[in-house]
Amino acid sequence: MTTTLESIRTLRSQVEQSVIGQSEVVEKIIIGLLCNGNLLLEGLPGTAKTRSVKSLASVLQADLGRIQFTPDLLPSDVTGTEVYHSDGGEQQLTFQPGPIFANLVLADEINRAPAKVQAALLEAMEERQVTVAGKTYALPELFMVLATQNPIEQEGTYPLPEAQMDRFLMKINIDYPDDEAELEIIQMIREEEIPQSSNQVIIPQDEIFTAREEIHNLHVAQNVAKYMVAIVMATRDPLRLSGELGSWIEVGSSPRASIALDKCTRAHAWLSGRDYADPDDVRAIAHAVLRHRMILSYEAVAEGISTDQVVSEILEVVAVA
Repeated sequence: MTTTLESIRTLRSQVEQSVIGQSEVVEKIIIGLLCNGNLLLEGLPGTAKTRSVKSLASVLQADLGRIQFTPDLLPSDVTGTEVYHSDGGEQQLTFQPGPIFANLVLADEINRAPAKVQAALLEAMEERQVTVAGKTYALPELFMVLATQNPIEQEGTYPLPEAQMDRFLMKINIDYPDDEAELEIIQMIREEEIPQSSNQVIIPQDEIFTAREEIHNLHVAQNVAKYMVAIVMATRDPLRLSGELGSWIEVGSSPRASIALDKCTRAHAWLSGRDYADPDDVRAIAHAVLRHRMILSYEAVAEGISTDQVVSEILEVVAVA
């Protein structure tokens, strides 16, 4: 009999077959799904951001809602709106759900829409519901927003406010594949041009909910929990660790960072086949959890210091309790 862990590992391998050379990205997406969180994918054009989401939806047979964010987009284009409907000659208002009412929602180039549209996602991401014209509508039980943004095309973009960035469980940076992976991609696309029977394995959505229960019950020792807290506190009071860190960080991470670190640590340990979490699990996901939850100082930006470098330095100086 196939266990839940084996099913989730099959889900991961199926997605990896469609997204070559991005195994770490696929792992983080699976962790985000298991943690019932929302993800921000940042990468250069053509790095399979959209393909990753479509492949995940295909293997899970999940509804996929796609929103192309543009400067003229309205909040109602995301959430839906009430429309006049004629029923037996009687005119009445009925709610027409928007693309947010799907299991997986791809918010493509989220930073191309103004703040009022980005804010339309906040309630959905945090409360798993949408309010339109004073009425509240629940979103599907399996629900995740995967937002993408391009780091190089800055003309006509609206930077995401810190409050919204904090609502993403992780920010995943996607780089170009290496030489070998690029060759495999060419071969894969050639094969896809010829219609053939699909041998894709379908994973029931119930396996996700079962996995979440198992992850919830996974053991986290007190010293590991203290280690996670120490890492987050280091972003808020970096001077107590080193003057260099103190000069780099302007604003540290919120309590959401500690919560996300705990969830992702347990999910990473579970995916590794263990029933307990250790400090290596914390370090494996720390960059993705923290890189978008800090504001660097002017001095750090001027020196070309990235948030990933800051997180790496924190992991160097913070010891396990």
